[in-house]
Amino acid sequence: MISMKALSKILVASAFAFSLAACGDGEAEDAGEEIDEVVTDAGNAVEDACEDVKEGAGAEDKDC
Repeated sequence: MISMKALSKILVASAFAFSLAACGDGEAEDAGEEIDEVVTDAGNAVEDACEDVKEGAGAEDKDC
């Protein structure tokens, strides 16, 4: 059987591990949101460039 001392050590170690994991979630979420924003901005820039090229070429359909 597990002694109370060993159980206490396991519980403290588990609580510490969960607290560290919880701190990392915010940073990962912020990084993910930043990546999403960069990808969206890049897509918008490509679409704007495409529309500019079509406008310069005199295309009837200027949507990309």
